Order: sequence, then C-alpha cells, then structure tokens
Amino acid sequence: MQAGREIEALVIGGGPAGLMAADALLSAGHRVLLAEAKPSLGRKFLMAGKSGLNLTRAQPFGPFLAAYGSAEAALRPMLAEFTPETVQAWAEGLGQTTFTGSTGRVFPTAMKASPLLRSWLARLDAMGLERHTRWRWTGWDGDETRFETPDGPLALRPRVTVLALGGASWARLGSDGAWTGHFAGQGIEVAPFQPANAGLCVDWSKHMAPQFGAPLKGVAFRAGGLVSRGEAVISARGLEGGGLYPLSPALREGAALVIDLAPDVSEKALTARLAKPRGKQSLSNHLRRALKLTPAARALLMECARPLPEDPGTLARTVKALELPHQGLRPMDEAISTAGGVAFAALDAGLMLTQRPGCFVAGEMIDWEAPTGGYLLTACFATGLWAGRHAARYLSSRGRTP
Repeated sequence: MQAGREIEALVIGGGPAGLMAADALLSAGHRVLLAEAKPSLGRKFLMAGKSGLNLTRAQPFGPFLAAYGSAEAALRPMLAEFTPETVQAWAEGLGQTTFTGSTGRVFPTAMKASPLLRSWLARLDAMGLERHTRWRWTGWDGDETRFETPDGPLALRPRVTVLALGGASWARLGSDGAWTGHFAGQGIEVAPFQPANAGLCVDWSKHMAPQFGAPLKGVAFRAGGLVSRGEAVISARGLEGGGLYPLSPALREGAALVIDLAPDVSEKALTARLAKPRGKQSLSNHLRRALKLTPAARALLMECARPLPEDPGTLARTVKALELPHQGLRPMDEAISTAGGVAFAALDAGLMLTQRPGCFVAGEMIDWEAPTGGYLLTACFATGLWAGRHAARYLSSRGRTP
C-alpha cells in the first residue's frame, strides 16, 4: 500500500450526521472527502422517510430537550444551535416545505425523504464535495485512516476527520457497530450498545390471535418513572409502536409495563359505571358499555386479568393499571435506534476525541438516545453540525493547507 494521500477534511459516514458535518466544513471553505461503506448515501434516512420522515418536533425548547433524558445537559448546546425551528428553516432552504401535525410532529410536505436528500446532495456537490461509496473504514494506522475499497486497500492522511458511523441497529442499512473494535484498540471509552425504540416481546395466549395487527389506541403506558400516551400495535411477537418507544430505557432495565386502558376517565368514575346493575346483559356487553374500551383493549384486559374481579372498585383499579407480562425488548438489530456508543467523557466540548486530536464524532455513534417523533433525527443533525463546525475551527486554528 502506498503512503496515504493527504487531504484536508474527511467525513466517514453518509447519513444525516455525516452529511451535516460535511455541509458545515464545506460552508467554512474547506475541501471535504466523504466516504460511505454502502453503495449509496442516506440509506437509513430514506428508510425513515417511508413512514413520512418526521424531521423534528414543534414544542417549547424545555420539553423538547427533556426527551433526551440523561444526555440532556450534554446535548443542550448543540440542540440550542440547531433547534426544531432551525430544522424547518433548513429543510425549506432546500426547497422542501414542511407542515406540523396535530401532535407537533414536523414533516416535509412531500412526506418522504428522497426529494430532500436529492436537493441536499446537489447542494453539497455544488460546494465541491468529493464523495465515495463502498469505502469501508478499517481503522487507523498511526496518522493514516484506512479503507477497503472496490479498487483495493487505500489509506488517507486527513488533517481533520469527522466520524458519523451510526449505532448498531438496522445493520443492513449500514449501522452495524463494527467500528467499536477499532475504538477499543485505541482505549477509547464506548458504552455497550443496547436496543432503543424497540418493540416488546410478549408471549400471548392463543386467545389474542384475532387481535394481531390491531392498533391499541387511547391508552397510556407506564414503565418505571416514564409515562407515554400514544398508539401501539398488537403483533404475533408482542407489542410495538410509537406510544411504547419512549419507555425503552425503563423496559430495557426490566421494569414492568403498566397500561391505563382509560386514561381520560378517573378511577372513581369507572367504579361508578361498573357498579350499575347490568340486568340481563352479559358481562362482556356490560364491560363494553361501562368501560367503552376498544375490542383490542378489552382483549388485552381479558388476557392479563382473567378472571376479572367482580368488585367494581377492584376492576376499575385493574383497568387503570393493567400489568402486561413481557420478556423484554426485541433484538437490537430490529430496534429503530440504539443506546450506547462513544461516552461523552471521551469527548471534548466540540465532540473531538480527547485521545485523537483532530478526530470528531457525531450522530448515533455517541452515547445518547431519544424517542421517535423527531427527536432522533434532530439530534443527528445537531451533533453533525456541531462536530463539523468544530472540525472547521480546528483546521482554521492550525492554518490552511497550502
């Protein structure tokens, strides 16, 4: 292998974080080479766009920031620089108008990712981005960064690098977590990956089979100290959906899942309804009329609480706090995202690795997690922009390449 080619700025990873880092470096006037292991860029971004591409969440900054849990303090400056409002302005600057849904979720009007990605790549290309696909990073050798490419092994000697290699979910789209071995060899602290925003494994009885595919609506989920309102879908393998995903941190630690099947009705009001004489009605009809539960919710009640308590007060408490036995989260590669990654303790305030000056990290390869609903994508954008801007400052502080 020949001595590595010297380049000014290298970005590894062609997802949202990597593209945003490249955008920041190009905007600062630096020459950028972007390397992606897969045959095309933004594969996970495009997959997310199949369900509408939830770009961000329109809500006050405090509640928005709180969605990041234990990473809130570390991410605050980055998210303050690339807020939900900034995300919308950025998308519209690329010719993609946006709209806000009833729950505050922000989507491009086109309701898919491909037009936005095409426009973004066209702008980056016009700014001089050099991009290569099927270049798989194989680690460092001194000051060289090495790749396997279609033309054989290759080495580069960048003055600055931004790594945006993703987490460890959806390996087929590029986020396989294989980079952790190279970090371990350098003694860089990496928290083990774990599933986040994942479905829940439930061993249903045969009586639940008619409900497979049915949505569970109008309920509230609780696990540990976390509470979420939203939908989930009953599947043959368990329960999955956006209403469940915010509880991933607690469920991952083995917390029980408790479901309030009537969150908008007080226990006292439910007790009063259930205490009314049912006359000649069957118990099933009495419960349907008194509780006003959907068929899926009634089936879940029977699955988890049969035989139902006859006392109205006890039954009301059961409806308000139904515990669903489960076997934990689905496997990591089925998760939408992952927890774990490079520890913030291994990074400086600009997301540069303290053990490798001039090497920055961004996106899901850092140890933070967030629920779906726009939070994940916004933080990927924000950390990519932050790393790219600080990489540009690092270059400028050391003088430009002749």
